Amino acid sequence: MSLPQASRTRMFVELVPWADRSRENNLVSGGETLPIPRHPLSSAQAQTSAREVHVSGAAEVSASPDRAQVAVRVSSTKEAAAEAKKSVCRRLDYITQSLQQQGLQAENVTVTKDFRRVENAYHMEAEVCITFAEFGKMQNICNFLVEKLDSSVVISQPQFYHTPGSVENLRRQACLVAVENAWRKAQEVCNLVGQTLGKPLLIKEEETKEWEGQIDDHQSSKLSSSLTVQQKIKSATIHAASKVFLTFEVKGKEKKKRHL
Repeated sequence: MSLPQASRTRMFVELVPWADRSRENNLVSGGETLPIPRHPLSSAQAQTSAREVHVSGAAEVSASPDRAQVAVRVSSTKEAAAEAKKSVCRRLDYITQSLQQQGLQAENVTVTKDFRRVENAYHMEAEVCITFAEFGKMQNICNFLVEKLDSSVVISQPQFYHTPGSVENLRRQACLVAVENAWRKAQEVCNLVGQTLGKPLLIKEEETKEWEGQIDDHQSSKLSSSLTVQQKIKSATIHAASKVFLTFEVKGKEKKKRHL
């Protein structure tokens, strides 16, 4: 009858005396250490030798897109140039006025016009690009325009994206949360062994990673036109992960002085 094998443990924190740091560079497989010459510490060195706690921390954060862009296209083809222009401008004015009534600022609305001749007729096309920060308002405006305008007006599917500042803030947030997690771990370990956590001696970000959307969304990205608004938002969500390594000083518990 064979004895059960002992389960392997994973060390995530270590209290290391400053005088024994050379042991870290002499590890071999299985966690054993090579024999190294040891010199006895004097009483003064023993009192001043610092101890350290080494911890790692990780964090993952995510952020939904904060902007969406919709394009509204109006076109008309007429034998007379004036009629083509009049048809497009009339509907274009209605669209811009509706956007103003909904409280959209002028800097979030861009209008472009294209006028050309097609065989024996004149074709005019206008495009209104609208940037939204409120997705609920975007859906209400798009539904309103579809209801009020004819089929010659084409409204594109919303394109969701992140502003550059929001992505940078997400990366910073992932690192800060990872550092906080590592600090809490070191604090709990010191409390457990009856020590006091000191100042940080080393803070190092070892790994960063970021990706967009979920893994399952890669297959559905080929059919983005059939996705719902919520699915589009989920697909455009950015995730950021950070892994850090910290070293803290460890102090002994201070003894309370008794007052006579």
